[in-house]
Amino acid sequence: MQTERFFYITTLPAIGELGSAPPMKLADLMDHVEDRKKWRELVGALILLDDLKQREALLAGEVEEVEPAVLTAAQASGDSPLPDHLVSEEEREQTPTIETDTLWADYFHCATEVGRRHGSRFLVQWVGFEVALRNALAAARARRLELEESGYLIATDLADADADLEPVVREWEAAQNPLDGLRVIMRAQWSWIDEHEAWYSFDADELLVYAARIMLLEQWKRTESEGDEG
Repeated sequence: MQTERFFYITTLPAIGELGSAPPMKLADLMDHVEDRKKWRELVGALILLDDLKQREALLAGEVEEVEPAVLTAAQASGDSPLPDHLVSEEEREQTPTIETDTLWADYFHCATEVGRRHGSRFLVQWVGFEVALRNALAAARARRLELEESGYLIATDLADADADLEPVVREWEAAQNPLDGLRVIMRAQWSWIDEHEAWYSFDADELLVYAARIMLLEQWKRTESEGDEG
């Protein structure tokens, strides 16, 4: 088993620094773990975040096409319903429209449940950081607009209460434009991964670190396309 895990990790192409070209697509990474149910579920839970971000951007008219790795093309484009575990029962009963904040709260809770079920410390901690970061930025936006912060926070029970995000928020607020602000966030996410990577363990968490990096490289690549269009 250790030899098999070693093979799955060591056969992956090397990753460069943030801003470099991703060595493979997220869909290719899913294919790589297709025959390992546990790893497929863990990787899928993490990179589903990217599919949902792409879907959100498409429905908002910010992009014209998406390239999902976990969702079907129809789900990612809004032409088919999302998987049941991403739509709460209360939501299903009340309205056919999925409110963005509720969807993200459901996603983060689902990802945490997958991480806990499979014993992935990295996935659970990653969710905690992502939720804390998302809420810190939402609170900053609310303060700027003189709105009540609590109305814009999600999944607060999952947020990492110890995350020091004030420097990131200050840098984000000082960004000259939304693209620069987005890259501030991505650099913070990359730095967090640096601090929590699981090198040479040859287990699922090392694979998840790899997946998180590929996801950020893909997202950074998209910001370069947006910059060229601007």
